[in-house]
Amino acid sequence: MSSNYAVFLRHGDYHHQAATPGACQPYPLNKAGEEQAVASIQKLLAFTERHHLTIAPSVHSSLLLRAWQTADIICQQLHHRDIERHYAVMESAQLNERSVGSLANLTISQIEQIVADDPRYPATPAGWKSDSYYQLPYPGAESLMDAGMRMAEYINKRMAQLSAQTGCLHIFIGHGAAFRHAAYQQQMITFADIAKLSMFHAEPLFFTLNPTLQWHHVAGDWKIRSSHSSYTD
Repeated sequence: MSSNYAVFLRHGDYHHQAATPGACQPYPLNKAGEEQAVASIQKLLAFTERHHLTIAPSVHSSLLLRAWQTADIICQQLHHRDIERHYAVMESAQLNERSVGSLANLTISQIEQIVADDPRYPATPAGWKSDSYYQLPYPGAESLMDAGMRMAEYINKRMAQLSAQTGCLHIFIGHGAAFRHAAYQQQMITFADIAKLSMFHAEPLFFTLNPTLQWHHVAGDWKIRSSHSSYTD
């Protein structure tokens, strides 16, 4: 099996505005989220010890504060355990959650009212927030599938660039919906799984990429989504 391993890690719990798409909310981790980020270290270290790996010095993160803070806590904790090694956060917009563009940080009801009042467009369809292919008709908006595609492209590119670095675990910190859609793009899960699965805060999912560029789930548990929940970050 390939020695190239990747971790998908959803950020820790954070202060957020209720009933509002999480995409661009600028709020920090709450106390529980900070504790979740610290707790993730033991799972990461246990995996590396079991598979005889080292953790790559660059921890990849989205641009959103909650993801950066999660990555920064992990870097600090790793450095405390091995002061000879330096870890740094590498940010990328490609790891961001699905963007709702110019409607960012409005509540779901506000978004639906704006679209309904706009004579250019039909009303948002029922369940639009969870529709993998629906894109709000405003500048900067994208579909969940778009978000998953750009995230998958970033991860695949980074893993390809790092293929010569054997025995490393590469950490990617981002957001639940984008990660699930990226996992679908990478054929880790089926399309039906997108609606069934979620991610726990700061709980690592471990994958490996073999020489034929096929991804395999190695360890860590997806969260089983309740039937009445919608996609949230």
